[in-house]
Amino acid sequence: MTGHARRRFLTYLVAAPTLAVATRIGLDGYAPGTAEAAIPTPPAPADLVDLGDLLILAGQPTAGMLVLSVDEDGVVHFRLPREEVGQGLTTAVAMLVAEELDVPLDRVRVQLEDARPELLFNQLTGSSNSIRSLYDPVRHTAAAARARMVGAAAKQWGLNAGDVTVRQGVVTAPDGRTASYGTLSAAAASHDLGSLLVTPKKESEHTLVGTPTSRIDARALVTGRQAYTLDLDVPGAKPCMVRRPPTINGTVKAVNNETVVRAMPGVLDVVAIDTGVAVVADTFGQALDAKEALDVTWGGGTVDTLSDDEIRAKLKAATPSLDPLGLLVSKVDAEFDFAFASHAPMETNSAVADVRADGAEIWSGMKSPIAAQAAIAAAVGLPVGKVKVHVVQSGGSFGRRLFYDAALEAAVVSKKSGRPVRLMWSRIDDMRHGRMRPATHHRIRATYALGQVLTFVHQVAAVETDFRHGLGDAITAAAASLPTGLGNATFAQTLFLTTVKSPYNFGVTTQALTEVPLKMHTGSWRSVYSANTRGAEEIVVDELAAALRRDPVSFRRSFLKNERQRAVLDKVAQEGDWGRTMPAGWAQGVGFHEEYMSCTACLVEIDATDPKRPRVTKAVIAADVGRPVNPRGLEAQLLGGLTDAISTTLRAGLHIDKGLPLEGSYSQFHYARQKDSPRDVRIFVLPTDHEPGGAGELGVPAAVGAIANAYARATGTRPRSFPVNFDVDFTPFPR
Repeated sequence: MTGHARRRFLTYLVAAPTLAVATRIGLDGYAPGTAEAAIPTPPAPADLVDLGDLLILAGQPTAGMLVLSVDEDGVVHFRLPREEVGQGLTTAVAMLVAEELDVPLDRVRVQLEDARPELLFNQLTGSSNSIRSLYDPVRHTAAAARARMVGAAAKQWGLNAGDVTVRQGVVTAPDGRTASYGTLSAAAASHDLGSLLVTPKKESEHTLVGTPTSRIDARALVTGRQAYTLDLDVPGAKPCMVRRPPTINGTVKAVNNETVVRAMPGVLDVVAIDTGVAVVADTFGQALDAKEALDVTWGGGTVDTLSDDEIRAKLKAATPSLDPLGLLVSKVDAEFDFAFASHAPMETNSAVADVRADGAEIWSGMKSPIAAQAAIAAAVGLPVGKVKVHVVQSGGSFGRRLFYDAALEAAVVSKKSGRPVRLMWSRIDDMRHGRMRPATHHRIRATYALGQVLTFVHQVAAVETDFRHGLGDAITAAAASLPTGLGNATFAQTLFLTTVKSPYNFGVTTQALTEVPLKMHTGSWRSVYSANTRGAEEIVVDELAAALRRDPVSFRRSFLKNERQRAVLDKVAQEGDWGRTMPAGWAQGVGFHEEYMSCTACLVEIDATDPKRPRVTKAVIAADVGRPVNPRGLEAQLLGGLTDAISTTLRAGLHIDKGLPLEGSYSQFHYARQKDSPRDVRIFVLPTDHEPGGAGELGVPAAVGAIANAYARATGTRPRSFPVNFDVDFTPFPR
């Protein structure tokens, strides 16, 4: 980051009997007594613009429209305009609030904010951007509340604000008098406290932020008390399931036995919608039985004639040839295929909807609730202001809940049926008709001479990714304002160009994306293009090192661009005892990745004595994510990235057969089980003082490269198709 812009956070009171403050960004003027906070503005050169910068830029006009309140019991309530899907965001934000207010963490309550259209692009959860975009605004909002508490106490005691101190939610005067936040909350809501200095703590003063902290919702999660969408007690909401077509995007032509199904026990309604035929019943068991009993005449889908072989051929044909680049120098050539992959969150798609003539109310796990609210309003024929969308904590996402399919379906069914419904996708439907990471084909050529890499060319072809969930609009809005040419690119091209970058000085480097417009249920999957693209590049880096007779770690180290990168690579090499002697069929592998203003390295050990059943036995991961808010949460994110990489590199993928994935359950989509995961994992979050970077998606690409490289070394092969073991070893469910 080379440039900085200054913005001022202007705090104001919200009408309330106890303290409730909100924060706005002051762009044009200055309010006395407010503090300035420098934030990075994306620099002009395109190769330096990060996707997170674009999203921060898009959300900047509304970034400070946050609301925090303190009640008479001294409990702090913060409304978070993001989604919690298991990434630990509510804990990290609660830590920031507790730190600035000087209250115990257990006195902070974080509530997920309902859809707020006025936030524009600032209520989108994705691209490892939440902490990056919230770090300053949350701190200033909490600091403003603290200043009002201090001001209220000082006025009550006839003192200057600088004379009092705060500790654990208690304000103390020099003479020993004390007042808790709870007793001050009403006075702090007064408008006559005068000009107050709002200054967040210096990072050197933090006592909680930066400390490994367990999740604030951990007990609820492990005891089953955490309320997910279908746990909500919405009066009158009846179970609902949908019979879906036998191919992707198939249509309903006729329901042939509707009268028979309506007569089944507990069935309340049968409703045809765009995505299938919905059954509303008294219980989910009755809804499931009834939807399975439906006899539907289906119209064709959008990819009915396509299976894996045809899709791979289309991708390969769309990848530009590298033959013209065949210069009279030594080169490494490689082509790779990556299969479709399911997001496979533990909680399937679900939503509760109550649509009436004069308004609607929706509950669901949504990472783009503003886009969902607009789509639902249009679908049910109501003004946006008459549709209330509640964001519910979700059991996993990995990009899946950027889409709001279940919420939209539930709203349409509720309107047509004239009653509230609680809609649940079956696991089979979630696998087959849910979103999936697009399949990709990669063509890479690296040329070298005299120990130097001269050129590195990577051509990527991918099945078109669907960005119709708000992220694409945010990217376009920000990119169009930059003098980089990004504003002329498509959603996909812009995202690709701002996320996929080589961390190596490999001469003239070219990375390009071609999308193949197949109308499938695609979506952003954890790390989007980087998992496959940078994973493939890390394999080629190993093969380049071999061609130049160099050690893979030493080779990477000599071509990495800066000391920050080398520090994380050195850490895993040292802690992982790189180069140690291993038995036949065992090997180490290493990978590196940089994205979201963060960088990471991963070293794994693999047992591939049976190449058909390889197992990662050990992993060492190091990361520099800038200033860490919760190191324990960051460790969990990196561990999750490793597990995703183990899964999709070795066994997990979706087979497409005549327009539909074959996989329909976890028993068929071979995501890593506990027995497939290494018992020995060590993760190091390096303490640095850079601005916070992103971490949620950071860990996948480096781990993909490390696992593939270890497998190649252990088996003496050069894997080119992933997952490496991808047999149809199951009997598919009926369509």
